[in-house]
Amino acid sequence: MSWFNRLWRSNFLIRVRSWEYWPFEIVYLPIFGYWAWLSIKARSMLFFTASNPGIENGGLLGESKYKILTKIPSALVPKTFYFRPKASIYKIVEKMKDNGLSFPIICKPDIGERGWRVEKITDTNSLKTYSNSSPTGFIVQEYIDLPVEAGVFYYKHPQERHGKVSSVVLKEMLQVTGNGRDALKALILNNDRAKLQWDSLKIKFKDELNTILNPGEVKELISIGNHCKGTKFLNGNHIICDELENAYDSISNQIDGFFYGRFDLRAASLEDIKAGKVKIMELNGAGAEPSHIYHPGFSLREGYRVLFHHWKVLYQISTANHKLGVPYLSVKQGWSEYKRIKAIK
Repeated sequence: MSWFNRLWRSNFLIRVRSWEYWPFEIVYLPIFGYWAWLSIKARSMLFFTASNPGIENGGLLGESKYKILTKIPSALVPKTFYFRPKASIYKIVEKMKDNGLSFPIICKPDIGERGWRVEKITDTNSLKTYSNSSPTGFIVQEYIDLPVEAGVFYYKHPQERHGKVSSVVLKEMLQVTGNGRDALKALILNNDRAKLQWDSLKIKFKDELNTILNPGEVKELISIGNHCKGTKFLNGNHIICDELENAYDSISNQIDGFFYGRFDLRAASLEDIKAGKVKIMELNGAGAEPSHIYHPGFSLREGYRVLFHHWKVLYQISTANHKLGVPYLSVKQGWSEYKRIKAIK
């Protein structure tokens, strides 16, 4: 490989060339300015905490994932259990057996974001390691082995009957395809998205790096659908239709105090997503993003248009709820929450 190709495919330039990889603080710099303006209009820096009265702090600051899931109809949620940090492995396994839960499972912090410590656990030893190293309470969740993973962004103004689905993101797990010649290591390093995950992948697949995949053989590298772990986010807005919006109206109307956020879910097909026949793994509130904007090649200008629109809607919903008696979190309370979260991480 020439020096130019090595430079062009360096991790630094891979990230620079595609804004989907840019640091959060850089991408959101203009949004911070808009947030400041909206804060002045609302007379509260933390106006967004009134967006979802049924979710702690509106869903942007230290909310419990487990508590949110308990508000969703149980038929739509995987079996999910909360445990304290360093919980006894015997207690966890017993709870799993009592509820018909077997490996693999998903473990994730009860308070977390952007894929932090979300892991697929396949055996008791890994579960014990996860529990003993957890700095906070965590969730043990049934692994849903359905082929389509997606995020559906929904919002509804408090005094309106029907809401809107404004974004659908379809998730393609990080994977490589064999050609019958190259070993797994080469396939990873020749794939820009996988190359960025090399530090963790070389450990995970240390015994398979020299394995040659058959032509057309697909190897899934990471099974957690988070962008920061290499998942490709694809624009799925083409499936937005009346059927879809009616389905998520029905689901959302059963969740007390929910008006703005994104359902992260799995389903058997796109048709099932439209019909609301899904398993909801998480519901993210005010901190959620319309993640279809991270589709490879999606323009930065259009991404900002979408983000500014959603922050405007967040402001409108929050101030409407405030007029109905929902309080804003004070700056003092918000600072205490922030320090609590930082202490955990």
